[in-house]
Amino acid sequence: VQLGESGGGLVQPGGSLRLSCAAAGFAFSSYAMSWYRQVPGKERELVALISGLGDVTNYADSVKGRFTISRDNHKNMVFLQMNNLKPDDTAVYYCNVKWVTDYWGQGTQVTVSS
Repeated sequence: VQLGESGGGLVQPGGSLRLSCAAAGFAFSSYAMSWYRQVPGKERELVALISGLGDVTNYADSVKGRFTISRDNHKNMVFLQMNNLKPDDTAVYYCNVKWVTDYWGQGTQVTVSS
């Protein structure tokens, strides 16, 4: 299993970023995909989850109405559109799939600062 995130960066409060995660090595459309984030000294927290077919999504309360998770099962990719970013969104963002065990990408840094 391989997961690779991209799209992070430095953005001002109120700005937007779109994260991408490319997946390989498993039956992508059969598994839910998630985005997590982690800041130093804190546990990794679930941000958003999308079902295999993309018809069910769930979000952390802190990002509801601002973030949108989506997927492209033809390209084996999952996305996280992040709007109205806040300094508290600063973290390393990870793509995740639970297939026998948890698999993670290398993470992509998102920094929200003026």
